[in-house]
Amino acid sequence: MIYTRGPHAFKWGTEMRFNFDATIFGVNPNGSYVFGGGTAYSPVFIPSASGQHDIEPGDPLPDSLVGLLTATPYSYSTNVAADFVAQGDKFNEMAVRRQAYAFYFQDAWKATSHLTVNYGLRYEVNSRIAEAKNRTSGPLIVGPDGKPAPFWTPGVQQPFFDNPQPPYQKDWNGWGPRLGLDYGIGTHTVLHAGGAIATLLTNLWQDNALTGSIPFSYNLFVNASPGAALPFQNSVRQVNLPTPYTPQGAPVVPNGVTTAVRPNTPIDLTRLQSDLAALTPGRQVQLFSVFAVAQNFRNGYVGSWTAGVDHDFHDVRLSVDYVGTAGVNLAGFVFPNSYNDAGPGFAPFTQFNSAGQATGGYGLEALMSSGSHSTYHALQTSISKNSVTAGLGFQASYTYSKSLDDTSAVLGGFVGNAGVILQTFPQNPWDPGAEKGPSTFDTTNVFTLSVIQALPVDRLRFLQPLGRLLTRGWQFLNITTLTSGPPFTVFSGIQQTGAGAGGSDRPDQVGKPVFSTNRSVREDYFGLGASNASLFTIPINVPGGSGPNQGVHGTLGRGTFRGPGYQDYDIAVIKDTPLGHRGSSELSDLQFRAEFFNIFNLVNFGLPNNIVRGSGFGIISKTAGTSRQIQFSLKLIF
Repeated sequence: MIYTRGPHAFKWGTEMRFNFDATIFGVNPNGSYVFGGGTAYSPVFIPSASGQHDIEPGDPLPDSLVGLLTATPYSYSTNVAADFVAQGDKFNEMAVRRQAYAFYFQDAWKATSHLTVNYGLRYEVNSRIAEAKNRTSGPLIVGPDGKPAPFWTPGVQQPFFDNPQPPYQKDWNGWGPRLGLDYGIGTHTVLHAGGAIATLLTNLWQDNALTGSIPFSYNLFVNASPGAALPFQNSVRQVNLPTPYTPQGAPVVPNGVTTAVRPNTPIDLTRLQSDLAALTPGRQVQLFSVFAVAQNFRNGYVGSWTAGVDHDFHDVRLSVDYVGTAGVNLAGFVFPNSYNDAGPGFAPFTQFNSAGQATGGYGLEALMSSGSHSTYHALQTSISKNSVTAGLGFQASYTYSKSLDDTSAVLGGFVGNAGVILQTFPQNPWDPGAEKGPSTFDTTNVFTLSVIQALPVDRLRFLQPLGRLLTRGWQFLNITTLTSGPPFTVFSGIQQTGAGAGGSDRPDQVGKPVFSTNRSVREDYFGLGASNASLFTIPINVPGGSGPNQGVHGTLGRGTFRGPGYQDYDIAVIKDTPLGHRGSSELSDLQFRAEFFNIFNLVNFGLPNNIVRGSGFGIISKTAGTSRQIQFSLKLIF
């Protein structure tokens, strides 16, 4: 709705959105064998040519190649859906339901001839997730008093529930006020300032952490062990899952009907774990890996503010602005039980025997939380000419900025090109705040220039004999982009502590690399070739260390280094030729374009391989842009 009265221009509106989302959870329903990665044991007698290296049944195989040739895998894993959820091409399909409601009001008030005030308020709220047939589950972390508590609280426990209600706290605080001021000084200068708070509502993908887990599907695995052969078969293994029970001995899902599950039905995980282990050779314990939503999960917020000045110099406008934002309560995963294969002292929800071997409980747990934070500060400048004076138009802008956060993507753990990891989960899963550093997309300096110039070719006397049809309508375009390099982190490539194999461990820095691509071997970004790793040391086998390598977390920060900068120069020559007439205007226009991308054929390097124990550490193996590209085209506009 829009209503204008006197100096006010009111606007208000509302939105209601009803989400129906079908998601299929099935990472590996057909099963997967792995040859290598651990010791496999021969199920049969394997004679050697000399008779001196025979392999008896139960003996360890010498390498993964022998395991492959004899069809003796080291491990097998599969994802199995319960019989009370969909199978086949709708494997473990979930029907997520949620509603979103929003209302806004704003007013553009011309307070005086020089001052304009824009103010408004927006309110947003989401319903909690609901699954059409009550197929949600998750853990609840409670303290010794039985009340919800942070996972680092001593003595906490973690019961697991089917159909948890409520699945997480509802956040009603979706208010988003905003205010903007524009004040004109004379006819050529405008001062402006403003601020706003925007609500980041939880999206369906984040809420999906409540669905698709046990007791609806299970990630099962088994490793080869002495006396427990792991047979190979070239077909899908059929697994008959055990029935999950409550601690009182009643089926969690009465008669296989999930809609009959009462709210907050507890699951006897100890019994279920024992029944699952009975399905494997050697009764191997199946640690429960779960995704869930933290009970205190809430909305995120982005606060933004700006102040600046615009000034017109005839037909040229100069703008200078300060822009700041802060993201609060941003979504991200936390790991109460550390990472895979975490040891005693790091996995409070796993049971261990005296030898440090896992005997039950949870494995990897990923809790969708709202504890991340980000900030952005920038000086943004631009100068532009939009009139047709002298046939020239241009816009140039320069931004100097800094973006900081503790995670740049909710999932983390994404890879650029081979040998380059852009982001991981926190090095220390119990201290995600220590990950604060430059965002993976942070670019300190950005300069762009775009120019369009009408070419008065028809004024050149020596070309005038060609006729106006060929000499009129020419234009020159240029787009120039110059940026500084993005940040990157160096990772060790080895598990350093008992926190598990998160792939996020970092080394200590002991030398100072001199980054440069102006060497004879430009792709050697660290400059020491095969000795690049000597700039770092991995803190393993140290006093007080933990885990299989008796190590500690490295002191190197996240996003410590910067990659090579980027520069690109594109130009185009355009010729517009009118064809025919329709009344007083042209019937059509034939446009010829000759476009040159990266016209100087500059080599822009990507990020170097950033895993100390990886192949080619410190070497750049990929460019960040294309080589020179030239294309010609004709376009008929009518």
